[in-house]
Amino acid sequence: MSPSVILLLSVCVYLAIGVPVAFALGLSTLTALLVSGSFPMLVLLKETFTGVDSFPLMAVPFFILAAELMSGGSLTEVLLKFAGQFVGHKRGGLGYTNVVALTFFSGISGSALADAAGPGSMMIKMMDKAGYDRSYAAALTASTAIVGPIIPPSIIMIIYALADDNVSVGALFVAGLLPGLLIAVAMCIVNWYISKQRNYKGDGQMPSGAEIVRTTWQALPAILLPVLILGGMRAGWFTPTEASVVAVFYALVCGKYVYRTLEWKAVPDILSRSALLTASVLLIIGMSASFAWILTIEGVPQTMANWITSIHLNAWTFLIVINVFLLLFGIFIEPLPGVMVLVPILAPVAAKVGVDPIHFAMVVIFNLTLGMITPPVGGLLFVTSNVSKVPLSDLTRELKPFLIAHGVVLVLLTFVPALSNWLPHVMGFK
Repeated sequence: MSPSVILLLSVCVYLAIGVPVAFALGLSTLTALLVSGSFPMLVLLKETFTGVDSFPLMAVPFFILAAELMSGGSLTEVLLKFAGQFVGHKRGGLGYTNVVALTFFSGISGSALADAAGPGSMMIKMMDKAGYDRSYAAALTASTAIVGPIIPPSIIMIIYALADDNVSVGALFVAGLLPGLLIAVAMCIVNWYISKQRNYKGDGQMPSGAEIVRTTWQALPAILLPVLILGGMRAGWFTPTEASVVAVFYALVCGKYVYRTLEWKAVPDILSRSALLTASVLLIIGMSASFAWILTIEGVPQTMANWITSIHLNAWTFLIVINVFLLLFGIFIEPLPGVMVLVPILAPVAAKVGVDPIHFAMVVIFNLTLGMITPPVGGLLFVTSNVSKVPLSDLTRELKPFLIAHGVVLVLLTFVPALSNWLPHVMGFK
């Protein structure tokens, strides 16, 4: 039995018995090396280290730290107030506020889990007090939180750019803007429909012009962080890795000297949380690298590319097949290891059949991210259920209209490439 077959069979077994994803990838690599005897055991250590020995990867811990610093500086409350002033008075206003606030926060955190656990948990409590079904509030939060990995700065996009040399981090960051906004609009449409059906009312009158100006002025420093990151990279002031360091200092200045809510005594705890999250991310990346190495050395990407070429799939048919495959794959594995394992295999095949690399990247990222809210695994569902105290069964029952809306967005992203690649090309990213 070839090492690649042993690898794939063993990872399925480990995941089925509940082994965490990072360890399942590492153990399946170890199993393949032991059983096949084709490669030395040193491969696991070497490729794991090589997987994290990358300069662009330094952006990951810094973006995580920047998000933690901004959260520690009362950013969540500022963004909720800013979003609520425009839509809070309308029917279903708190639902709209949820979507808008999470979308803004996504431009800082780059993480769906951070969005759900931070501003998402606050919005669920506010919606519950205002008379919304708590399970509906939780479903709306989980469905909107997947904007986190789509809108820059996205950690998954950084990892994707490392796995595919045909795209850059900057190009992916810009490419995520329109799809991320499209998802937010889709969630607002669902909220409008449900609020009309259930008569979820607004929370008062629209604030005065002076109040809007004051609240917007307070939120402006937080809103400018994504603009600073993208604008600085486009202008050539700094690379994505350097942008992450700039983001940390900007977040520190905002929290300490602009909002004046970040205390020095809170910094050690913020550093500790950031270090733990970074370690978990890098562990998955390292294990995924050794897993992908065996597939690559066994020629799996080349075999798949040759097979697809031989059956003469055109670009559109290929994308349909990939969508189905990724939706099924994403149900059982988290986006980060999914990108590390699948992109080195699928990206060359997509290029061979003529799919634009940026377009393909957005289809892959959205598909895998969508797996975070699809049962039975759905990591984002478990986090949202935990912070909202809503049973998973109730949360899942409310998801149906949101999943339909996400399906419509996925179809548009798949068959309208301009949604993904127009803005990067206009802004000069390659």
